[in-house]
Amino acid sequence: MSPANFRDRRFMIEKSCTPKPASIMGAGSLSEIGALLRRLPKANEEARAACLTREQRLTKPAGALGRLEELSAWLAAWQGAARPRVARPLVCVFAANHGVAARGVSAFPAEVTAQMVANFRDGGAAINQLARATGAELRVFELALDNPTGDIAAGPAMDEDEFMAAFNTGMKSVTQADVLCLGEMGIANTTAAAAVCHALFGGEARDWTGSGTGVTGAVLDHKAGVVAQAVRVNAAAMTNSIETLRCLGGREMAAIAGAVVAARFSRIPVLLDGYICSAAAAALYCAASEALDHCRIAHVSAEPGHRRLAERLGKQPLLDLGMRLGEGTGAALAVFILKGAVACHNGMATFAEAQVSGKNPG
Repeated sequence: MSPANFRDRRFMIEKSCTPKPASIMGAGSLSEIGALLRRLPKANEEARAACLTREQRLTKPAGALGRLEELSAWLAAWQGAARPRVARPLVCVFAANHGVAARGVSAFPAEVTAQMVANFRDGGAAINQLARATGAELRVFELALDNPTGDIAAGPAMDEDEFMAAFNTGMKSVTQADVLCLGEMGIANTTAAAAVCHALFGGEARDWTGSGTGVTGAVLDHKAGVVAQAVRVNAAAMTNSIETLRCLGGREMAAIAGAVVAARFSRIPVLLDGYICSAAAAALYCAASEALDHCRIAHVSAEPGHRRLAERLGKQPLLDLGMRLGEGTGAALAVFILKGAVACHNGMATFAEAQVSGKNPG
């Protein structure tokens, strides 16, 4: 599908993608995903070291810019450049429907997913505004919206072919960019995310279950019960973390996992939006603990399970603003933080250039 102009940025609604180089063409089976995870590229430590060396010479006390300094080094290591850049951010939003929505776990009906995709197309959603403000390209991918996943409280969400189709859509979605922001849209996907986390990390279903679109009281209790039931029903089939994502996740979550893997092979740093994105990525982390080294969690969601999940993944979110919208909004917002980090790192003068006296030897 050819791109349509959205104001001054490219905006695309897609059901298929342009083929990519063979190294990230896709995977043919769940076992091939495992093979990809066993040969993940490493960070460029020379670029990281060069970035850190320059950081020490800038006109400021060591560490004075806090996490901005760490972010510059992280970008440098994955971009392979001593002076990192955030000139071409890309936001990919994946939309899918969930069979479990029919159990009344959301405050909104399932048809809202397609309606929100139309809103993205018309430029009326929050992510449209933030993508434009950050200068990001926004691409939205519809994943069989007329064919919801199976009801996870009764059986697997997807068979292997369905899962792989979504995963490979995610892999092929990654185009040239210097940072990739991932987001999602899908009524009932907080239920799916909670089920994935409950299966992967244990605890009680209620530990991972939040209000999502705003459910409370008895409906929230019912939602937690559905999460617990989904994990029980699928227990025998969940032989590893990728199978867990197949059984309990959604097509958008499978696509997010695929995009994370493709970005790693393309050496593109990734910003994960919130709970659903982080839950999808968690399946990769449980399969290979280094799989998310090129990722940062953009913000901690108001969903209570997300803070717990971020701790399990060993990642401190960049922002904590009480957001729980999805759509990639938190990730797009965090691009401003990356732009600030890069602007300081690349634009500041060194002590020598500014003829400012350095720190006295201790």
